[in-house]
Amino acid sequence: MSKSNNFNDENSNTSENPTFDSVLEQRLINRRRFLGMSLSGAAALGGMGLGLVGCSSGEILPPPVSPSTTPSGSPVPSPTPTATPPVAVNPIMASLGFTAVGKSLLDKVVIPAGYSYQVIYALGDPLTANTPAYKNDGSDSDYDNRAGDHHDGMEYFGLDAAGKPSSAGVERGLLAMNHEATTDENRSSFFLHGGTGALPRPAAEVDKEVAIHGLSVVEVKASNNKWATVPSSAFNRRVTPLTEVEMSGPARGNALLKTKYSTTGTKTRGTINNCGTGKTPWGTYLSGEENWAGYFFRVAADDTNRNNDKSVTSLKRYSRKAGDPSRHGWETAGAGDQYARWNISKIGGSADGSDDYRNEMNAQGYIIEMDAYDKTKPLKKRSALGRFAHESAAFGLPVVGKPLTVYLGDDSRNEYMYKFVSKALWVAADANPADRMATGDKYLNEGTLYVAKFNADGSGQWIELSMSNAAIAGFATYAFADLADICVNTRLAGDAVGATKMDRPEWGGVNPVTGEYYQTLTNNSNRRIDPASSTQLTPDSANPRYYEDNDGNKGKGNPNGHILRMKEGAAVGSFVWDVYLFGAEADADKAMVNLSNLTDDQDFSSPDGLAFSQNTGICWIQTDDGAYTDVSNCMMLAAIAGKVGDGAAKTLSYTKADTSVMNVVTQVGAKPAADKLKRFLVGPKDSEITGLCETPDGKAIFINIQHPGEGTKMADVADPTKYTSQWPSNAGYGAGKRPRSATIVITKDDGGRIGS
Repeated sequence: MSKSNNFNDENSNTSENPTFDSVLEQRLINRRRFLGMSLSGAAALGGMGLGLVGCSSGEILPPPVSPSTTPSGSPVPSPTPTATPPVAVNPIMASLGFTAVGKSLLDKVVIPAGYSYQVIYALGDPLTANTPAYKNDGSDSDYDNRAGDHHDGMEYFGLDAAGKPSSAGVERGLLAMNHEATTDENRSSFFLHGGTGALPRPAAEVDKEVAIHGLSVVEVKASNNKWATVPSSAFNRRVTPLTEVEMSGPARGNALLKTKYSTTGTKTRGTINNCGTGKTPWGTYLSGEENWAGYFFRVAADDTNRNNDKSVTSLKRYSRKAGDPSRHGWETAGAGDQYARWNISKIGGSADGSDDYRNEMNAQGYIIEMDAYDKTKPLKKRSALGRFAHESAAFGLPVVGKPLTVYLGDDSRNEYMYKFVSKALWVAADANPADRMATGDKYLNEGTLYVAKFNADGSGQWIELSMSNAAIAGFATYAFADLADICVNTRLAGDAVGATKMDRPEWGGVNPVTGEYYQTLTNNSNRRIDPASSTQLTPDSANPRYYEDNDGNKGKGNPNGHILRMKEGAAVGSFVWDVYLFGAEADADKAMVNLSNLTDDQDFSSPDGLAFSQNTGICWIQTDDGAYTDVSNCMMLAAIAGKVGDGAAKTLSYTKADTSVMNVVTQVGAKPAADKLKRFLVGPKDSEITGLCETPDGKAIFINIQHPGEGTKMADVADPTKYTSQWPSNAGYGAGKRPRSATIVITKDDGGRIGS
């Protein structure tokens, strides 16, 4: 999440939903101790082909498949259904074996002794054999055939030696990847082209900026312990904001999706601002569209032009106020339809929006599904999973004969946590389907969407979002018409039922041993003891801290964030929860701030990415921070997680302006031991650490270094000595000195599993 793209700072949730601020004394729930799955049970689950293979936010791969007769390197429409014996699952690690790395402000990647890394895939790298090498001087073009910018979430899809899909593929595979955004100043992505910030924007610059957003698929291969991309691979491809995709689920064909491009409301163009990811149990790639609203523009008179109808309520709830500037000004680049779609003002005379792009933004903000193995299959946006600032899509552990669960977060201040439960019951054979995208239709087009409400006693409810819920059917703020309306305006549905406002729900992951869900809550500058506006909230049990960081990068509220975890109850609508870890500086007050008692080898700020490894059980935690960067660049930590209820309740007492005392009782997880939480990596200057996947044997992990050098001024683009980072060129990768987002692969020098 680029600082220049900080649309997380939106304050669109002004609902009066409870935040526990009226609860001054909260009682501790009588904890039910969780009997975690044994290691042998975890291995059995993996042996069924239903566990995580590779690493992601709840990713699940099908078992290996037999080779087919498709020529090597060719896209494979579908694997042969016959399964071969799955890879044996190694024991889950009980402790971390590496020596923690210290905090760093260097312009380099720092990893533990005994490990090595390579840069393998950076902005502009060719995806075809005929695409010229990247010059990295602002003159490059043809970004439809190059790696995009701001590498973010990604997943690994194995290949066997013959180039066929294989969940056992450890030396050859595909990386499917998000390209979230671009480093910019005053609208312009100046590292790509030099920079023109004034309006109207030049079409040549806009075309480059649009093309570096979206997704990519690139083949990677190891030879003699060295990894590299395969530029000539037939699997390689880009998906950009101009790629045609299908709408699916309840909103498909609804009037809310009708535009000049798709008068039937069944298609749209592209995907944008893709952040977190997921992998389905049937072996496809899921990508979350996050901060998409800021790319669109409405004229100042648009509310009046719309007769202040309910679409205005929706637009404001999703942070698109009339007259507010768009991030890049793409709508000004010319009369072409590819530019006009970014102006979502009511311009045409039709009643349904089929002659303009007033509804265009309604087609953004979903989980989009892609078959990484088969470029002939159209991508599909899964509207049943709701529309908001999506991050990851984390699957609960699948059980034959039971519905599938997908956990979701809305990454903006004061927004909500969700889960989707499929109507279809899981069938083991669907782990190896003949048509992966059709299997996605089966499980992701019909089901029930829920939003989380956290209670003061440590319990919680999943509240159904449907027209059968009277709070939604009778909501005075917005008149919902049907389920499609709920799927398009999910935030408003969450408002209607009184969901709990959270501290920016980012990525989530499911512990492959316990099945518990972990959710990063990256930070919230809007927490206050004495709120002064409707967007400021008092601390509550699930978001319990208010404090001021008065040294270095000053901040207040909850500047360091925390990680919450949940255990499902016996009923689909119930859960219990605690806070696994509180981000904090090691020397911060342990009574009110450093509640997890983090040491110098463990302290962190603004947890963002989170992924569990099936092979090792390690929970990887990545940061996207601005609060602690006076002390250290962003980082990645490894953790051996416990389980909900392994700690105790703690009361935080705050004195209000009127001298009254507000007590907040929260549930704090067990303090991590030195061998259960360690810093594993620190990135270069001005970068975010994001995205993580691994080979099935756990011996190679892929990490993304996003937007190094993003603090560079546009006026200094011609002077490399003024770049705030020159990575990865200073690590020996590529031409030029302009910083580039890039993927690295990390291996252990002794050939062992990562983290051992």
